[in-house]
Amino acid sequence: MNSSERLNGIIRALENGGHAFSAFVPMDIQTGMQMSATLYDGIVYEGEHLPWDISALRDAMQFMLDRRAIASSASIAPSVTPLVRVPVNGIEMGQWHAKQALDTGVYGVVWPHISTVDEAYNAVAACRYPRLKDKPIYEPQGIRGDGPVRAARYWGLTQQEYYKKADVWPLAPDGEIFVIIQIEDTKGISNLSDMLENVPGIGAVLIGEGDLGQELGFPRQYDHPELLSAMAQVVDICGRHGVFVGHPHANAENMQELMDQGYRFLMSAPGRHYKDLEKGLELAGRG
Repeated sequence: MNSSERLNGIIRALENGGHAFSAFVPMDIQTGMQMSATLYDGIVYEGEHLPWDISALRDAMQFMLDRRAIASSASIAPSVTPLVRVPVNGIEMGQWHAKQALDTGVYGVVWPHISTVDEAYNAVAACRYPRLKDKPIYEPQGIRGDGPVRAARYWGLTQQEYYKKADVWPLAPDGEIFVIIQIEDTKGISNLSDMLENVPGIGAVLIGEGDLGQELGFPRQYDHPELLSAMAQVVDICGRHGVFVGHPHANAENMQELMDQGYRFLMSAPGRHYKDLEKGLELAGRG
C-alpha cells in the first residue's frame, strides 16, 4: 500500500521501516484534544487500569479530529491514531470489549495478559469479521459482530470501503487494524514462540514489565537483571519470528538503548514538554 493512503499512523511508521511512538492516556475529551496536536504516531486509550467507559472513548476520539488539519493534509485520518487497551486479561476472552471499541472507530486493540496460544488466537479473531473457510486469509477465524456504521464514519469511508480495510495488519496487507498482545508473565514467555508461530495477525508484542517484575519478585525494579533477562527473551523470540516488539516505559535516557536492542514500538509517558517523545523522534531521524 502507498504510505500516503495508509490511515493507521502506527502501521505507517512500522511499514516504512521506522519506529512507532505511542503513549497510554485516559479516556477524556481534554486528553483527546491535547494528544491530537502531538507528534505521536498513535495513542492508546487506557481501559485496563482506568475505568472502561465506551462513551468517554467515543467522545475523546471525536475531539481528536481537527477539521482544519484534516483539510490541509488532504487525509481523512486523524493525525494521531487512536487505539485502546481493553480491561480483560487474556484468559477472560473479552471479545465484547474489542467489538465495542472497534465499532467506535479505533484502529487497534491492546490485549493485556496474553499467556497462551488460545488467548492470542482470541485476541486476533475478535478483531476480524467472519468469512467462509474457502475465502483467503481465513485464519484466525473472525468473530467480530457486524456493526460498522460509527467506525466507517470515523474513518471517513463508506461501509463497503470500511469492510475492505477493517482487517488486521500485517496478516491483511491493506488492513488498518493493529493487534497488540501483552506478554506479562513467565507463562506467556514460555508460550510466546508457539503463539507467534500459530497465530498470524499479531501486529506487535508489548512487554508488561510491571506485572512481569511483580511475578519474578522484583516489583517496579525495572533495572533488575532477572527482569531484563526475561525481557530479552521476549525480544529474541519476536526477532526470530519477525514480529515487532514494544516497550512501555521508553524515556529520553533509555531510548537509544531500547532502539539498539530491537524495540520498534516505543511508549512514553506523555508530559508537559514531551521530552521523551522528542528524543525518540530525534534518534529515529524524525526530529
